[in-house]
Parts: sequence; structure tokens; C-alpha cells
Amino acid sequence: MTDALVRISKLLASRGVCSRREADHYLEQGLVEVDGHRAVLGERAAPDARITLAPTARARQERRVTILLNKPLGYVSGQPEKGYQSAHVLLTGAAYAGPAPLPRVPPRLAVAGRLDIDSQGLLVLTEDGRIARLLIGDHVIEKEYHVRVDTPIQDATLATLRGPFRLDDRPLRPIRVERLGPDALIMILTEGRKRQIRRMLHEVGHEVRALKRVRIGRVRLGGLKPGQWRMLAPGERF
Repeated sequence: MTDALVRISKLLASRGVCSRREADHYLEQGLVEVDGHRAVLGERAAPDARITLAPTARARQERRVTILLNKPLGYVSGQPEKGYQSAHVLLTGAAYAGPAPLPRVPPRLAVAGRLDIDSQGLLVLTEDGRIARLLIGDHVIEKEYHVRVDTPIQDATLATLRGPFRLDDRPLRPIRVERLGPDALIMILTEGRKRQIRRMLHEVGHEVRALKRVRIGRVRLGGLKPGQWRMLAPGERF
């Protein structure tokens, strides 16, 4: 039935192949096949249709840049704000910590999972719609943080943080919490509510003194120093 058909661009995005905008570009250029025929912009298909990208489109995707940055304190993740610079200004040749040669830095990069001004650590900037969708969307991707608070943490507080826990009268997904020191924690989340960690700890009577993201999925901050960056390596996957 026609009602069951879905726009091909939406199907490609839902499968994590590319963003809808990218899919529309590929469709306009005749680079998408659906069940063996060349698809056109605006075409619909069954949800289980076999959809493939032409080698040209796949090659373009492989050239899309993804950058890993150790964001220092005092920088915003995205657009500059009054009194604060964007983390994009750190993507200089002097701060590059990867193998030679120095790669190109695209002028437009999406932030795939923000860090606020008072937080530091692993920040992903990408022009690859697949990665942006994976990290920003509703996928279950672990994000690991090292957190230091103002006073020693009691065992009962750890149990409370592990849940069930609610913010804004909505339940949070369960998180993993381990002790890193008397006043320090490892917290591993699979969602990213706004200022979630700070708000959770405030609810249990603690204020965050330092917050650092050290891992997203299987990608770790590693030896990057504050302000340094590198490319996502070939074969490296979140």
C-alpha cells in the first residue's frame, strides 16, 4: 500500500547511512539504488527495501572529517558566546597531535555531544552525518566522565546515583557509578540530559568541582593534552 511507503532519504537516515540532507544530494545525483533501480529525489520505498549507495557516494563519505579534541575549560563547544571562544579556534597546526601530514580542517563541523564551558575532555567535531546522528541521536552510546566533587562521597549516595533517578520528573536511564577516590567518581551515561551530572550530584548534596569526559563509545581521550586534537583514525569506531 502507498501509505506504508517511506521517503528514501528518511530510510537512509534511520539506518544510519547518512543524514537526510546528504541522502537528498545523493538522490539528486543518481547515486542511490533501491531494489536494483536508480532512485530519484522524493521517491518512496518499503521500510525493508534494499537500498545501496553508489561507490562514488561511499567514497565521499569516507573522506568526511571527524576530529577528536581535548576541550579545555573556558571554551564553548559550538558557536561563540559573549566572552567565550568556540572550541573550533583550537584546531590549529600547532595544537595538532596526530601523525603527519597535517590534515585539512573543514570550515563547518558539527559538534556531536556538547561539553559546557566548565567541563573539559573529549569533544567530537564532524562533517560526517552518520557519526553526528549516532552520537547525538537516541542510540545507546556510553559516555564516561571523571568527576570530582566538593566533599567526600558516602556509599548511600553512590546507591542513590545508580538509580532509579529522576530529573524534571522524568526517569533517567540507569548509569554506572564507581568510586575513583574519596571525593571523585567515574560516571558512565548512555544519555545526555542538559548538565545531567551536575544536576544529579546537586540533588544528592554535592557540587561538582571538576568534570572531564574521557570516553565516547570505544573512542578514548587517550594522551591528548588540553587543547590538542587529532583525527579519528581509519578503522576507529565509536
